[in-house]
Amino acid sequence: MDTPTLLTHLETRTPPLALPRGGTLCWDDADFHRAAYTDDPEGYALLGLAPGVGSWQRARVLLQILAASQAGLDDATRATLAKTARVLTLALPPAHVITVLLALRRLRANHKHTTRAALRFVLEHPHADALIAARRPALLDCFEHALGKATARGCARRIAEGDTGSDYLQRRLLRFLTAPRAALPRVGALYQAAAAGLAATRGIHGPHEPHGPHGAHDRYDPHQPPLAIDAVRERPQTVTPTNRGDIAATLVHLYRGGPAEDLYIDAVRERPQTVTPTNRGDIAATLVHLYRGGPAEDLYVALGGQIGAVAATFPRFEGTLALVLDASASMRGHGDREWAILSQAAALRMVLSQVCARLEVVEVGGDERTPRGATDLAMGVLDALSTGPDLVAVVSDGYENLFPGDLARVVATLPRAGITTPVVFCHALFTGSDDLTLRRPAPALPQRGFWHQDDFAELLPWMFGHCEAGEPWLRDTLHARLDLLDRRATDLARAA
Repeated sequence: MDTPTLLTHLETRTPPLALPRGGTLCWDDADFHRAAYTDDPEGYALLGLAPGVGSWQRARVLLQILAASQAGLDDATRATLAKTARVLTLALPPAHVITVLLALRRLRANHKHTTRAALRFVLEHPHADALIAARRPALLDCFEHALGKATARGCARRIAEGDTGSDYLQRRLLRFLTAPRAALPRVGALYQAAAAGLAATRGIHGPHEPHGPHGAHDRYDPHQPPLAIDAVRERPQTVTPTNRGDIAATLVHLYRGGPAEDLYIDAVRERPQTVTPTNRGDIAATLVHLYRGGPAEDLYVALGGQIGAVAATFPRFEGTLALVLDASASMRGHGDREWAILSQAAALRMVLSQVCARLEVVEVGGDERTPRGATDLAMGVLDALSTGPDLVAVVSDGYENLFPGDLARVVATLPRAGITTPVVFCHALFTGSDDLTLRRPAPALPQRGFWHQDDFAELLPWMFGHCEAGEPWLRDTLHARLDLLDRRATDLARAA
């Protein structure tokens, strides 16, 4: 599996999966996903959880995992695929998952792991009751596809008759579930709603039960129309932030720090309204105070703890990384932005010094404390390659003011010189919306920007994913991420 190509593809925005009525599934990159899964099922599934992957690409990963047979896979790989599917069904928007399950129905894919994932989503999702109320026909189709229509209806009939643990239910339904006590009433809800809808369409209401617009037992009022087009809504006497609809009320509780009941793969980060040199992460903020002449002894103590805390979130990279660090005058900045970009680049260098077994730093221009001079990135890359690294990472603001275009020419010449060491470009930004039109000295290089300390969680996997020595590191990182998400999913299921 070509990890950089796959990771780049997964991070690219793609159109949603589409299921036109009566047509075929619109899955534009199906062959790409199928080939990646065939080459390395476990690695493919783990990359679906990498930071920065789009939600519809994760939906495609879920679809591929559930549609493919697991025949011939070892137990460890099957366990990874099962945990990944579980996390994705809980973390993706429910509409995405329903689309995936309906796509599996359209593809006529129904393996045991497919059945398990579908049933647990329909019957054991933390918001299953609300989903059944809102999307009952679609979820009923998913349920009947998972078990087979005849088996599904047979289970529903037995549950309606009071069966809760017969051999029939155990073999056909209960063995796929983790919480049967909560799931069985939801099977009834799927079919009872259908029966109620059918009765309403046939006018089966029983004798002497006239119907009005507000309920089954309202007496008919000749002054009221038999059909209410607009809903009759009761307005509260006093309007508050939490009585203006369920969605807004839930969001208010979340914004006030209430318990979040959903699973998120990527951390939800709050961006400051105004970006300054000191609100872009603790490490960079401490460095800015140091560069400005703050109390060195106390700041260095705090800095060591901050670097160690961030580095501890990553496994050890056993390869060699050569870091070309731009320390030219432009990296210092001026005015309100002075030291902002260089402090974040230095923060990255300090974290990498603890993550990497061997880090070779090549400074261009001046140094971290005294940035000066012009930017000669091409010579920095050549010096970095002379150290024999597994990967070269260029960290710069992108202003190549000495021999402009030189880096692009050198990079283009490397393969012809027999040099295959991967080179990546890490854009040091002030904010995530910086204009990079004039700041791409080597457009052919893989590039990624970072402006906040939190961006390291996405930047490092992207960097190390470009070299062969980084594949074990990336797999370990994503396995740890999967285990953490799986534990959260378990806690969420228990709370539900």
